This record gives sequence, C-alpha cells and structure tokens, in this order.
Amino acid sequence: MSNPNTNPLTYNGYITQVATMAIVNTQTVSGVVQGVDAAFNSVTPMMLDYAELRIQRDLDLLPLQTSRTYTTTTGSNMLTISVNDFVTLQSFEVAASDGSTTPLLPATKEFLQNVYGGSSTTGTPAYFAMYGGDLSTGGNTSNIIMYGPYADSAYPVTVTGTIRAPSLYQYANPSQAGTSTTFISTYYPDLLVMASMVYISAYQRNFGRGSDDPAMAQSYEGQYQSLLRGSIGEEYRKKFEASAWSSLSTSPPATPTR
Repeated sequence: MSNPNTNPLTYNGYITQVATMAIVNTQTVSGVVQGVDAAFNSVTPMMLDYAELRIQRDLDLLPLQTSRTYTTTTGSNMLTISVNDFVTLQSFEVAASDGSTTPLLPATKEFLQNVYGGSSTTGTPAYFAMYGGDLSTGGNTSNIIMYGPYADSAYPVTVTGTIRAPSLYQYANPSQAGTSTTFISTYYPDLLVMASMVYISAYQRNFGRGSDDPAMAQSYEGQYQSLLRGSIGEEYRKKFEASAWSSLSTSPPATPTR
C-alpha cells in the first residue's frame, strides 16, 4: 500500500499540531516538542486513546487483521486464548494430519451443547462459538472458544481476527518522537488530529455547558452516545452477532444485504 501522505505525523509533529490548534504553549526539550501546561501533558495519553480507538472502531482497518496458531486438547471442546490476542475473531481453521486445513463454521453455544453435548462424541472440530471469559479473573485475561465435536486429537488451529493498533504515545521518548509513526498517523493524520481536537475541545470546556461555547462544547451524554454506537457494533462482532450473524461490519452499499 503506497502512502499518499508525504508528511505523516510523528509524535513530535502530532503534539505540535494539536497543541497549536488547542492554543497551548509548547517548549522543545532534546528535540521533542512538549506542552508547557502540566494538565495538557497529563491528558495527552487519554486524548490519543480517544482518537485512535474511535478511528479503529469506525474504519475497521484491514492492516489490523492478523492470525495466530494454537493447538486443541484431546478430549476437550474448549480453546482458551488471551484477551490480548484479538479484539474480534473472524475465522477458525483446523489442520488435518495431511496438512490440509478446514474452516470451522460459526454456530451458537446452544447448538454445540445440544449436538455435541458430551465427550463420548469425538472427531475433527467442525463448528465453533464464542463461549465467554475465564471465571477466575472475570474475563480479564482469557477468552474461551467452544468447538464441536470434542477433539479426538491435538489439532493445530489457526485463528484469524482483528487486533488493536499500537498507540502513537509509545513514541513519546526523545529518541523516537521525531521520526516514529503508526499506521493511523501515517495514512489518516487528518482524522487523528480532528478526533483529538474533539476530545481536547470538550476537555477544555469540562465536557459541559453549551453556554460556554455552543459551537465547541459537548455534553457527557452526547460523547457517551457517540462512542457507544461504535462500541456496541464491536461487541456484536466479537460474538458473531453482527449483520447476518457474522463478525464483519455492515457494508452500506452492499445489495442485497448479507
């Protein structure tokens, strides 16, 4: 993919643009542009979280799709993966002894529990469903995938899904701030700056009263609802409850719908 933007945002350039648009004084230390206002410096990571996560949810970026390999356990119908491995899952493939791979079909937990309800029926997994998180940590560390039938062997499996992009804030140190970029800051610098300004303008007005500046201020509820729409769609995709029971975002021009 060629880069249409000849001036991608480094962390240095990004903070300069946002600080200038937000009318915040800056200083240059060891070649890195920094905000002089301590409050602005402390809010920068939250500003980037807001902007980068919003862009990722809205655009469903193709470069954030990747795959990882795992191995099933003989006699089991559960595969546990780290919550850090994927945001949403898209496919689940099992490899046979001859090297061929077969994609599993997404199904519901109820289907698997009714059709493959016991370990007496084993074979090559053919269906899978998102089961949930691990009980011990309240789902903070692991996601569990249920499959059926129970595995009659230790099968290598490949899971494909989406991941989170690294944040531009990771390059805040002087040795990287002037040269390092991310996919979003390289290919969508306009969206990154504008999404950041949405957060900063709301932050400057304490996310509150429209009387402060009707064209700029935002309410907590308005911002919550804006973020909620993207988050709901993402959560549905995680559970294969998006359009046509898939994990993919709906394409508005598609006819007929999936």
